[in-house]
Amino acid sequence: MNRTGTMAARTALAALAITAFASTAWSQSKDARAIRELSDQWQRDVAAQNVDAIVALHASDAMVMMSHAPVATGSVAIRGMWAETVKLPGLDLHWTPTKIEVVSPTRAIEYGTYTDSYDTPQGKEKDAGTYVTIWHKVNGKWKVALDSPNTTTPLAAAAPVAMAVKEVAGSGLTWNDFSLPGFDPGIKLAVLEGDPGAKGSYVLRLMFPAGYRFPVHWHPGIENLTVVSGQFQLAMGNTADWNALKTYGAGDYLYIPPKHAHFGGSTASSPSVIQLHGEGPFAVILGPPK
Repeated sequence: MNRTGTMAARTALAALAITAFASTAWSQSKDARAIRELSDQWQRDVAAQNVDAIVALHASDAMVMMSHAPVATGSVAIRGMWAETVKLPGLDLHWTPTKIEVVSPTRAIEYGTYTDSYDTPQGKEKDAGTYVTIWHKVNGKWKVALDSPNTTTPLAAAAPVAMAVKEVAGSGLTWNDFSLPGFDPGIKLAVLEGDPGAKGSYVLRLMFPAGYRFPVHWHPGIENLTVVSGQFQLAMGNTADWNALKTYGAGDYLYIPPKHAHFGGSTASSPSVIQLHGEGPFAVILGPPK
């Protein structure tokens, strides 16, 4: 082959390479846009509490790795996690992709930041952080294979170790009205130790008037419940069957696991006082767990 022919061949090869590169870049850009649109739709599905659509966006063997929480693997676990999340009162969850890197025709990585907040009896609980989402193309559709949010919110400072014995006289307790959405007025609260609205151990007492009834609700954390005085009534269940109430007297103790719906109150004969001990923040969520 003469010099002219060689140069022509090289030019043709270079043109093919440029064309192939341009085609690949266009395809990657198209995939990145598709993933960004899916990410935006995911947020709309969260706002609409559309758990089915959220689960369908994930691969069947997808994993969700949340900060300070066990790994959720597979559709059943991911459905349970998101079903609880979207029902948080006043949930406001947003994330912003900062980079979407399509590393192959069937693999992509999304990087970004997120913020979320929701209502608790003590006010707004807020969080912020970064995330990495790995996408796999399955049967021609992009699916979430791994979602890993990582909080950047500092952990609460550890409570100082008590250096002295603390004594609280029953007659010296300060009782305050304890108002909760969906609960009738009349409950009184006294804090013996700690801050129920913050992370860390707390001890508090609740006083219910005679004949008081509180509706079905649940708590994110455990409850160690001891009856201090009167006749306290309680039953477990997602619906209020008042015939199921059991009556407990002074000195009786109950352990209530997290997310365990219950309802109850006091007998008509007298007020009742109970003492609760657990790990804060202490939150009361009206209705059964979703």
